[in-house]
Amino acid sequence: MSEDAFGELVRRYTRLCHPPLCPELLIRESCQLVPIWEDAERLLGHTVEPPYWAYTWAGSQALARYLLDHAGLVAGKRTLDLGCGNGLAALAAARAGAFQVIANDIDPWAIRMAGLNAEANGLVIELETRDRLTSEPPVPPIDVVLAGDLFYARAMSAQVASWVREAARRGAIVLVGDPGRAYLPEAGLERLADYEVQVPAEIESVTVRRPVVWLVSG
Repeated sequence: MSEDAFGELVRRYTRLCHPPLCPELLIRESCQLVPIWEDAERLLGHTVEPPYWAYTWAGSQALARYLLDHAGLVAGKRTLDLGCGNGLAALAAARAGAFQVIANDIDPWAIRMAGLNAEANGLVIELETRDRLTSEPPVPPIDVVLAGDLFYARAMSAQVASWVREAARRGAIVLVGDPGRAYLPEAGLERLADYEVQVPAEIESVTVRRPVVWLVSG
């Protein structure tokens, strides 16, 4: 998508706001994912992936809140936000003092949104569209891995679970934020924190989610 088309979608459908769990940060988002999706396909003339980048998911909010409250986990460390979406967890890591923050997503629109949100907060993060789940080496030299709300689809969840466990085996601190998605793995997780957040029913089909931050064991 051209910069002009992306900018038009952002201007038309999103606004800057403070996520409920992270009022310290500004995020540009929308609760109208279907209209954005339909308009994107109209502008491009072909089908596209859903605009998951246009909304702040509960799992990422929980991760961000946990990092802001436990800055020592990432302060001075190399941090990767895997499947970053709009970049909220990456921004929280940067605000908490991480030495390096990589916001990674295979969707280039997500990376653009993460970049806009970094600018809105005056924070510096690295933006990356590399597919980390299939790249070599399997896991980069990284200190902390963040995975927010990634266990919603069976095939991808299996890949993510395998990747984050390998990262943990290689010595990384791996934190997962999840509000009870269907394919969250049951084994190898230590519960660190529970949260409650109001969510839009038009996206989540409920008005409250209860995301949990988990530590992944290797």
